[in-house]
This record gives sequence, C-alpha cells and structure tokens, in this order.
Amino acid sequence: MAEDLKTQFNTAFNFHKEGNLDEAENLYTEILSKDNKNAEVWNLLGMLNMQKFKLSKAQEYIARAISINPNPYFFENLAKVYLEMEDSGKAIELYNELLKIKPDSFDYLFNLASAYKLSGNYEKATETYKKAGEVNPNNPDTFFNLGLIYDNEGKPDEAIKCYQKSLEIAPDDMETRYFTGLAYFKNRDYKNGLKFFESRLCKQSALMTQVQTYPNLVRKAPVWEGQDISDKTLYTYYEAGFGDVLMFSRYLPLLRQRCKKLIFKPQAPLVELFEYNFPDIEFQKYFVNEDEMDFDYHIPVLSVPYVLGLNEDNGMFTGKSGYLKADPEIVKKYKIDYFNNNKFKIGIKWRGNTHYEMDRVIDIKSFIKLFDLPNTQFYSFQTFEGAEDLNEIINDYNIVDIGKTVTNFSDTAGALENLDLVICNDTSLVHLAGAMTKPCWVLLPYLYNWRWHLDLEKCDWYDTVKLYRQKETGNWDEIFDRMYNDLKKII
Repeated sequence: MAEDLKTQFNTAFNFHKEGNLDEAENLYTEILSKDNKNAEVWNLLGMLNMQKFKLSKAQEYIARAISINPNPYFFENLAKVYLEMEDSGKAIELYNELLKIKPDSFDYLFNLASAYKLSGNYEKATETYKKAGEVNPNNPDTFFNLGLIYDNEGKPDEAIKCYQKSLEIAPDDMETRYFTGLAYFKNRDYKNGLKFFESRLCKQSALMTQVQTYPNLVRKAPVWEGQDISDKTLYTYYEAGFGDVLMFSRYLPLLRQRCKKLIFKPQAPLVELFEYNFPDIEFQKYFVNEDEMDFDYHIPVLSVPYVLGLNEDNGMFTGKSGYLKADPEIVKKYKIDYFNNNKFKIGIKWRGNTHYEMDRVIDIKSFIKLFDLPNTQFYSFQTFEGAEDLNEIINDYNIVDIGKTVTNFSDTAGALENLDLVICNDTSLVHLAGAMTKPCWVLLPYLYNWRWHLDLEKCDWYDTVKLYRQKETGNWDEIFDRMYNDLKKII
C-alpha cells in the first residue's frame, strides 16, 4: 500500500474505531477508488455497513473481499452478516465450514447454534449450544439461549436449570431473571416465579412512564413493599397491555383492603369499566397536575400479587369465577340495537397488539368455516389495528361490526354480555370475557404465553375460558376444524 494510502487507511480505521462511521466510510470509499483490489478495506466497509444495518451492502462488500482473498476471517464476517439478515441457511453453511478449520471455536459454535435456533431446528441448536458450553462454560448467553429453547419446547424444568446456570455466571442479569420467572409461571409455580418476575423489563418501563408523565411523583414516595398502610394512600398504575391490567385487576379489592385510600391509573379506555366495578377506588383517567396529587406509597400493578404474598396455593387465581360486570344500561342498549334475535350469538376477534407478537395474529378468512353453522350470528369485536380486515369478507357474510361502535372497555363489556360465546386470539377480549364469566374459546399459537401454563385441558385464571392450541407452528386450520366440530355439538 502506497504511503498516502496507508495514511488514509489509518485515519479511516481510527474513525471507524471511534464510531465516526460516515467519515470512515468516505475514506474507505476513496481508498477503493484508487485500489479496488484491497480486500481488507472491502471487508471493513462491509462491517461498517453491518453496523449501520445496511445488510445487503455489507454482504456485497464482504463477498467482494472474499473474491479477492478467501481469508477465513472474511468468511466469519460474512456469516455474521447472514445471521443478522436472518438467512439461517447460509449462516449454517458458512459456520459449519469454518468449524472444519477451528473445531473448538466458541464463537463459531455459539453462532452456529443461534443460526439453528433461528431456523427452527431446536434439536441441532440444543446440541450445538451444549458443545459451545463445553468449550467455554463461563459464557452466560449459552445457557440463557438453551433455556429459551427448552422454554419453547414446553420443558420449563429444563429451562429453569439453564437459566439458573446462566445466573450463576451473571447473577444480576435482569433479562435472565425475568425469563426464569416466566418459566416458573408456565410450570404453575408462583411461589418462586413472582420474585424473579420483579426483574421484568416492563416494570422499569412502567416506572419510566410515570416518571416521564409525572417527573417528581414517584420520587417523593417509596415503592410499597408490603408494610402496614392501613392509614396510608397507595397509588398503583398500569404497565404492559390491556389484557395484563384486566387480568391483574382481580387483585384490586385485596389491595383496597390494605390501605386507607387506593388510587389507580389504568389505561384510559379501562377507567369507566373499573369505576363501575370498583366504586371504592379512585381512578385517574386524565393527566392530573402533580401538585394536586398526594399519596404515601406507589406500586406498579403487576407487582401486586408478589407484594401481597400470593401464590398458586394462596389467592393467585382469585376471581376465576368472575370479578367484572357490565353496566346494565349499556347491555340493554346493545341488546336493542344489535342483539335482539334468537340466534346463537358468537363474537370474534383475530388480532391484538402486533408490537409484541405476530404469532397471535389470525387470518380473518380462517373463521369462514364457522359461518355456515345454522342458527348463528357472528359479531366482530375487532378494533383499531386489524379492523380493516373485515372488509375482505363482510360483503359475502353476515357479520355485524361491533368494533366500530365501542369507545372503551365499558362499551365492549356491554356488548359482550349479550353474546353466547366468544372465539378469539390471545388478546384482551379473552380476559374481559373470562372476568365476566362469559364462555370464551381462545386460540393459542404453538409457542403460547406463560399464563396458560402447561395443562391446557383447563384454564386456571377463568372458569369459562377454553384453550385451543396449535399442534404445529402457523397451522390455524386444524384448530378451526376442531372448533367447528365442537360448535356443532352445542348449537
């Protein structure tokens, strides 16, 4: 490399190390305009673009480096790009080739296992993570990922062992502690699970939400840890989604018994429903100036069962026979406007918040099989995201769009009370139906949420909820075949 190019290279490389990616990229490009056979610069330009998440360019540039000089290090970088691109097939192929050169490379084994996991080949992923753990038994990520695989395979006991091994190495890792809690939950072990669940990431975000809204409020009072507050005011507030808050609202009466005054801030669409059901609790719907609020302790709502000392043998499943009711006036209005018929009335919903999980989204056309059942009337309870899907079928089938009529969960409850059955994906409607003791069939993906536990023959949270799980990932048709046969028996 000529002297001026070496100087340029050193400058570019220093920019790269310092994170000044734009300056580094400009200099790398200038060097290549003078020396386009410089494999090292092509490789670095590829790695830089991977840092910028421009993965197609990264793949192109590193492949160019390899065409000039088939250096194993360049192949290693290309494999990382394929992993980032979620091209598991090419990543697996490259890492297997690299392991022929360095069979005991922890990085190669770990990344190969990650590629197998990405591809859904959990058997090979497990085998390869174990090999990586033998090469380097002090990397917590190996055992954490093994735990995730066992979790996905419905083996929470094995998952917990792996998470505990990871925590022996990195005891303060919040994510591992959080997933340990979920594995205990799936095993229906809340004695152990709740203390780990306190490490959940959403607790921090819940606190941060309140800090952003009320920057001084949660700082002026301590978090409640279970001490006597019989003469105190307690402030609790939402975290996570609507379904979580509906599910955990069963503990509000217990919480109310512990304090002189309870203030609760749920998401605004829940306020009217909760005000009707819990008249001795003060609910905060709108922004209130900090100077006008006063409380002695605060607690995020998902921490309530832990602080109350609940578990699977002591009150965790309280309210399973119903703890929410609809306002009779709203029920009557919906009865007159939409439900005044003698048919078997079925409410459906197919999508929840896709920010969290796409696995729970169902194609609306999957419901079509049910629509030809005699003496039935179907009602769509889909709101917001996914409501437009109804347009695909509404001209061909007699579906009443209830979703467009509701403004909050009090309306939803009023409409829902008129139904004979709810059929929906794993979403907030399940929790509302269950809390109201309304028969509900919930459609679970193959990799389902912790709250439904391992024994899917029953629902521990709600007496009237029946669980249907996919037998293979993505196959909703088989579930609808089962439901069709079950519906025929009761109609």
